[in-house]
Amino acid sequence: MDQGGSAPVFAASAQLDGDHLHVVVHGEVDMATADTMLQTALREPAQRLTLDLRTVSFFDSAAIHAVVQLARRFPGTLTVLPSRQVRRVLEIAGLAGQDWLDRG
Repeated sequence: MDQGGSAPVFAASAQLDGDHLHVVVHGEVDMATADTMLQTALREPAQRLTLDLRTVSFFDSAAIHAVVQLARRFPGTLTVLPSRQVRRVLEIAGLAGQDWLDRG
């Protein structure tokens, strides 16, 4: 049902600070946008990655898969800053206890 609102616009941007890449993602991360999020995070050579998802409004299984791929690529150096919605999806998926998920 259309409630008259416009869909949140997806955007992903990256900023490299030395060996630390900070990726900020907005909007909906789904099968149409998850790969863009992933490629944005892998575009720059970095040793550490912060994935800021605090303004993500929707997160599906494709998004979960992308985050798991990043966790494998950045073992021990990935930090995910989740929105309330992202945290809930990760909890349902059984990933709430991962060391890369910010508890804040």
